[in-house]
Amino acid sequence: MGLLYGLIAVGLALIFGLMDVVNFAHGEFLMIAMYASFFLFAFFAIDPLLSAPLVAAALFVFGAVVYLLIVRFAMRAKANAGMVQIFSTFGLAIVMRGLAQFFFTPDYRSIPQSWLGGKTVSIAGIFLPEPQLIGALVSIAAFAGLYFFIHRTDFGRALEATREDPGAVALVGIDKNRVFALGWGLGAALVGLAGAIMAVFFYIYPDVGASFALIAYVTVALGGFGSVFGAFAGGIIVGLVEATTALVLPPSLKSVGIYAVYLLVVFIRPRGLFGSM
Repeated sequence: MGLLYGLIAVGLALIFGLMDVVNFAHGEFLMIAMYASFFLFAFFAIDPLLSAPLVAAALFVFGAVVYLLIVRFAMRAKANAGMVQIFSTFGLAIVMRGLAQFFFTPDYRSIPQSWLGGKTVSIAGIFLPEPQLIGALVSIAAFAGLYFFIHRTDFGRALEATREDPGAVALVGIDKNRVFALGWGLGAALVGLAGAIMAVFFYIYPDVGASFALIAYVTVALGGFGSVFGAFAGGIIVGLVEATTALVLPPSLKSVGIYAVYLLVVFIRPRGLFGSM
């Protein structure tokens, strides 16, 4: 679960590191991805493992469109730009959640039969649920692909250059709006991939993104805002702390350990474990 938390959070970290904008609709992106997986299974009998790339591609387009139609104009605000950016994505989250409740109803949905649903694997006498195990492997592969993309491709270098100095990149012919749009698309695609995997073993409903978004914010703040590796490490830490807390305290209080560790890091190292802010 920690690796899945990291996969959810890395899109948030990527967007913040690129533009210094916090996407408060990040949880709703996850919710849309889970619904997309559900309906692809319900209408076309496509297993979530097979539909995951389709969902990620759809979320890529959706994220780029959100930037071009909403965030791009919010960033042009001449006064209180930070508040405008916050309220634009927060308003988007409310609209997306309301539309989901209207069109999909507040009912809880699930994927009853999938290739991995309800299956476990025994490793040294420890039984692990296969959906979470495959989700962890997908997360590792996604982080490896993201690292290669950022450090070994021309667009990845353009992404890094735009993050360092958005004004200077225009002098060498790089369209920063195009880079920002693709960055939003990439961040949305990563959370879309996580949503498609989580649809296998988690209930799907309009408010499902809210709880995971909160964990994603904590993960990013724990690892360091703007740090992709920080999101990876922070997700693992959050998952381990959550599991350990559930052993010590009642399972309903497992989030207590997460926020306690987060507060400890905020007091000791406010920029996060791997942040450079």
